[in-house]
Amino acid sequence: MTTIQEGKVAAIWYTLTDDEGNTLDSNRKGGTPLPFLVGAGNIIPGLEEGLLGKAKDDFLTVSVEAEKAYGAPDPERFQPVPKDSLPPEIALEVGAQLTATADANGQAQIVRIHEIKDDEVIIDFNHPLAGKTLHFEVTVVGVRDAKPEEVEHGHAHGKGGTQH
Repeated sequence: MTTIQEGKVAAIWYTLTDDEGNTLDSNRKGGTPLPFLVGAGNIIPGLEEGLLGKAKDDFLTVSVEAEKAYGAPDPERFQPVPKDSLPPEIALEVGAQLTATADANGQAQIVRIHEIKDDEVIIDFNHPLAGKTLHFEVTVVGVRDAKPEEVEHGHAHGKGGTQH
């Protein structure tokens, strides 16, 4: 029996909930199984650790503390932005989500308005799940050997080969 371990590609169905039982994400309804290359950092460390040694058709629940998920909120990731630099169509209210360009490659990131002051807005650049314990219900769909190009690229490829 092939089990989830480094150098394998695993595929899972999952449902993610918070401490209150609210569903935050799931690929079970209308989605496709999530494939990942074990050991490549494709999923959060705590979930990967909980899956190690599991095999096809195993069902498990895994609770992941913030330290092994998205970490604690980093105070340095709260940044002041002048109000007049924001697009005028943005509704300025605490908790509102905005899309920001996070790096030189143009990678988009969801950020939140944390505080509104007279001339500036404090934007929270932390991951939305930072500081939270995450609860997963997982079914392992399959486990296989990783192909050399998957190891080279650092992620699983879908049906039909490279998809990036």
